[in-house]
Amino acid sequence: MLHALKDLSRDELLARAQIRARDDAGYIPTECLVYFVRASRADNSDAWFERLYKILSARVLRALPTADAADGASRSLTRERIREKVYGRFVEMMAGDRQVYDERLDFFEIRFDMALKRLRQDAQRQAWRDENRFQPLSYEDDSGELSPEIEEAAGRANPLEGLEIDNEAFRLRLDAAIETLPPEQSRTIQMLMLGYQIHSEDPDVITICTALKKSPKTIWNYRDRAIKTLRRVLIEGDDQ
Repeated sequence: MLHALKDLSRDELLARAQIRARDDAGYIPTECLVYFVRASRADNSDAWFERLYKILSARVLRALPTADAADGASRSLTRERIREKVYGRFVEMMAGDRQVYDERLDFFEIRFDMALKRLRQDAQRQAWRDENRFQPLSYEDDSGELSPEIEEAAGRANPLEGLEIDNEAFRLRLDAAIETLPPEQSRTIQMLMLGYQIHSEDPDVITICTALKKSPKTIWNYRDRAIKTLRRVLIEGDDQ
């Protein structure tokens, strides 16, 4: 596709780049668009770069979650921070790459959606740490029952903490392993990695319980079984 697109005039390329529908025959995959934005560095033309980058930037923003709830009833500052962090990080890398080649952007030319998802996950972890850093958690009473705050924090915790999720090769293996899990376990892990809570007392918050229509205890069981399987496959398998 890159070879075919290179034969287009700049006006033709811009016109096709603005097509949003992925099933349109003229749609240009974002991976290709990233390539042309980066390649414009060799043209030494800021005007051409800016025209392409404006389209790419709009695609990135459309792919990120908005701060508004789906029903428009509430606005999440956490979602807004995540959106700003991801977009800011992407802009930073693109700006730096225009000056000096940044190999991290190669992944965006290969699997753009997954690369953007990784930025979002990193931003989510940072946002949660910032949000909960000064919130004390305690037991409800001496009965040993966990308070709602602790239950929610447990639901937000990174289920794969301790694994080498920053290693690209390992992440690819992890994604493949998650796909082999039973549907409920796979969906639970995927939603946890995307930042969804298991349970919340706030009826406006979309949680894994509401999405899968299961009780918190059931979702915790899905999570625990999935983590046990993933650790066995990814860690114990490496020792064999």
